[in-house]
Amino acid sequence: MSAMSNARWLTLAQAARIVLQLVSLVILSRLLPPAEYGLLAMATVAMNFAYLLRDMGTAAAIVQKEDLSEHTTNTVFWLNVGMGALLALVLCAAAPFAATYFRTDRLAPVLCLLALAFPVTSASAVHQALLERRSGFRTLARVELVSALSGLLVAVLLAYAGFGVYALVWQTVVAAAVSSIQLWLANDWRPRKIWSMAEFKSLWGFSGNLTGFSFINFFARNADSLVIGRVLGQVQLGIYAQAYKLMMFPLQSMSAVAGRALFPVMSRQQNDRPQMALLYLRALRLIATMTAPMMAGLWVLREPFVTVALGPKWGTVPVVLAWLAPVGFIQSLITTTGTVFMSTGRTDLMMRLGLLGSILQVGSFFIGVHWGIEGVAICYLAANVLNGLPHFYYATRQLHSDMGALARAIWQPPLFALLMVAAIYPALQWLLARQAGPELQLVVIAVLGAAVYGGLTLLFSKALVQDCKKMLGLSS
Repeated sequence: MSAMSNARWLTLAQAARIVLQLVSLVILSRLLPPAEYGLLAMATVAMNFAYLLRDMGTAAAIVQKEDLSEHTTNTVFWLNVGMGALLALVLCAAAPFAATYFRTDRLAPVLCLLALAFPVTSASAVHQALLERRSGFRTLARVELVSALSGLLVAVLLAYAGFGVYALVWQTVVAAAVSSIQLWLANDWRPRKIWSMAEFKSLWGFSGNLTGFSFINFFARNADSLVIGRVLGQVQLGIYAQAYKLMMFPLQSMSAVAGRALFPVMSRQQNDRPQMALLYLRALRLIATMTAPMMAGLWVLREPFVTVALGPKWGTVPVVLAWLAPVGFIQSLITTTGTVFMSTGRTDLMMRLGLLGSILQVGSFFIGVHWGIEGVAICYLAANVLNGLPHFYYATRQLHSDMGALARAIWQPPLFALLMVAAIYPALQWLLARQAGPELQLVVIAVLGAAVYGGLTLLFSKALVQDCKKMLGLSS
């Protein structure tokens, strides 16, 4: 029930953030051309790399650690503050070199401004970890919602004023500042002048492997931007980045929620692996229930959705989205294995599997770029299919379970989603034959798809319905 309560608040916050992201897409995609999004995607590569070093996995260690002392929290705080300031300086110094690599002079000032986010967010990393440790997700939901809304308002105003890519940059900086201020106000803990090298060394076994995994995962996640930006240019990268952003919605909605909700609860259950397995498989089934119809529906409606949401200048996005939509479903499940490895203290295994996934995914980008951004998306899908099997195999082993139990937990949602596609695809073709507008296509097919999928779930999966009710607080 603690996990369900955590998930309830995180789901509320994440749903609100997704709505805000969709609003951002609809408004800003019409105010800013693809080249501006491509420029931000180039800067994001360097930013994501720097984020890996921000806390070196120590914030997660605060949540996972069974016995937490004042020496530990203060050591982690001062480490984060120092790393945040250092990273801001390093990013500013490296900005000209990044601009040279991408052959874009405008990239340097964008990176320097984005670097302000690091000292700001690093100063509140411990405060957030302490809230997550005691499952204070109601407060975190409010913090994240207010921060996202503040950033969006600033971005829209600046975009209307003609600031171009800087509207997106200030969106990030303002959201980070508002979040940090709220976390300090919401938490009674205050840092003291304490530093313990012994505590830092004791955390390194967990945090060091987690940082190693994050480094590896960074290259897997960002190699597509590095390759596309270098070979095909910022316009093609901007188009790919928009399709990728849509694909990431399931990870940002369900998987991110599940991981954060489960981590503190499963960390407290380290000595009861069967109970951990039961909780994890139920969460995985719930994620599949949400993400399978979401990505199946996006695949069917990719063309009218992009036309309505982004506008006519993004006409190439549906071609890429056709291959990235199934990737979104696969990754929404794979991502949850990290929670298993972290809560059981096996970040070493997590790092080795991350290395395998990185080799598969980076290799797919170098192969696929020869056929343009669609080739990258096709090869990326193949790499994710191959990457999923070892992740699930070792995650279920850590929980003293097996792949058969996992298959029994999640087989229904993908099947229901396929049946939904079989029902709504002919209906979409019927509307197209009668020259229905994209807005009408979206509304009619979305309602029909929801009715088909929801009806199948209600009729044949009582356990799924019950878990959904618990998460929403409609039953005990």
